[in-house]
Amino acid sequence: MSNDIIIFGAGGRVGRAAVAEAVTRGHRVTAVVRDPAKYQDLGGERVTVVQGDVTDPRSVAALAAGHDAALNASVRLDIGSEEYFTAAARALIAGLAEAGVRRLLTLGIATTLETAPGVRIMDGPEFPEAWRAFAQGHVAEYELLSTAGPDLDWLMVVPPLDLNADAEPTGSYRTAVGTVLDGPGRISHADLAIAVLDEIETPRHSRVQLAVSR
Repeated sequence: MSNDIIIFGAGGRVGRAAVAEAVTRGHRVTAVVRDPAKYQDLGGERVTVVQGDVTDPRSVAALAAGHDAALNASVRLDIGSEEYFTAAARALIAGLAEAGVRRLLTLGIATTLETAPGVRIMDGPEFPEAWRAFAQGHVAEYELLSTAGPDLDWLMVVPPLDLNADAEPTGSYRTAVGTVLDGPGRISHADLAIAVLDEIETPRHSRVQLAVSR
């Protein structure tokens, strides 16, 4: 079954991988970027590249109307992490509700996962403070999404620490809810995209952090 999927941050590595995987599966994609002129190579028979702002609920609502699912793969390094990810979460909650889009996937970060009950990677005493500040943006995003009503079926997909452009795609992955997975702790962008599209096509997890690794 073909779906219409809107991907915010489609010009990044994970965004591009998700666009490619969606097209391979026969879906139609609206690829949202800040400057379409820089991403003309993303366009294609099943891909429409548009300008948009994931932190603006009006932009989200206007662009997402008519879609079956949304993915937020965006990031801004020129804005404070907590400021950016909470603004995006608020805009997505409001904008997708207005557009009638119920399924949302967003990317998290491995440092927010637990290594033991109640103990996250980012809680370690030697964890770099700058990294902790960035991770806190995803924590705040998760907390905001958790306040969304039952009409938003959201999922935070969390790759391992080594999300590697050079990792060899395997076509498979493992998952865990909220905790670090044992093993190599590495995944390719292509395999992460497979996990994302699997959850869009057949939602199996909702309102949790889903760790994904090979």
